[in-house]
Amino acid sequence: MKAIAVLALWVTLFHQGYSNTLDSCQGRCGYGTDNSFSCQCNPSCERYGDCCSDYTEICKGDGGGGGSVITDAEIKALSETLYALDSNKASASELVIDPQALVPDSQTSSKDDLASAPLFQYLNEEALFSRPTYAALLAVLDNYDRMTGQAEDFSPQQLAEQDVFLKETMSNTELGRELFAFLYTKGIYASEEEFIQDLKMMWFGLYSRNNNKMDSSGFEHIFAGEVKGGKVSGFHNWIRFYLLEKKGQLNYYSHSFNGPWATYPDVMGMQFMWEGYYKQVGSSIIGCSPEFDFALYSLCYITRPGKQCRLSLGGKELIIQTYTWDNSFYGDGKKYIGSAFPATPKN
Repeated sequence: MKAIAVLALWVTLFHQGYSNTLDSCQGRCGYGTDNSFSCQCNPSCERYGDCCSDYTEICKGDGGGGGSVITDAEIKALSETLYALDSNKASASELVIDPQALVPDSQTSSKDDLASAPLFQYLNEEALFSRPTYAALLAVLDNYDRMTGQAEDFSPQQLAEQDVFLKETMSNTELGRELFAFLYTKGIYASEEEFIQDLKMMWFGLYSRNNNKMDSSGFEHIFAGEVKGGKVSGFHNWIRFYLLEKKGQLNYYSHSFNGPWATYPDVMGMQFMWEGYYKQVGSSIIGCSPEFDFALYSLCYITRPGKQCRLSLGGKELIIQTYTWDNSFYGDGKKYIGSAFPATPKN
């Protein structure tokens, strides 16, 4: 009887221990999603909202329990690699800008037009826009109604253009393949197909910012720009800025910060008026390729959702702020991208 009692106690303790491992990240940091566990221990769990309670302590090193799943150092190293691989960026002979007036943060709300000339003085469209990734971006940019509260309605051709953009930027460039390889080795994606499909939903999946209409997406907000509450919302892509300025639909006023880069890509925070609607600080990575823009924002949103993401470009730090969209979800509870943009540096 005594032996039976000891065995029963051992079995109970074993099952308690096993049960606890299902709720813990001990020994599981960086592993891919495994639905046999009640919670997960890789960066995707931050977007799904299904991290184990000890994920931060065990996996992100806050409690010294095992190091980060994806460290800031790894993100900086990858961003330097992507920076070096951006073969489609504009050169100094292909793009000329005139920043003109620099204003302090305290004056960005004044709506004073301090620039007598456009920001973009010259762009070699023939050289750049004929490249597949630029052409794919141009095809997608004009598919949106900028007013929130107006439901988006895409034709089959426009939906196909989204697929082409993802293929050209992420599958057909060395830069995009490098991003996938990194995320694959971290257990975030099991295949390139899964990676592309998640990007499609994360960036192009529709949600409502106003009036319960399916009127917005991460891509529209960040790349195309929107109007909400009487002002410009989002709008963080330099090519979109160039195109609207060229058409006379956007008037550049000033800039409140300009990054330390002497070549492209550069980073600026601009003040401008878009057909009657003002943007107080519209920051963009200027002169980069579409794939570089898309890759950096995707990297930061996947690894640092809703947080600041510290990158390194040519040895100089760049901070990307990301936001999750918490009011609706896709897939098995994943959060759409709400916004991402270069954060204003603090002196």
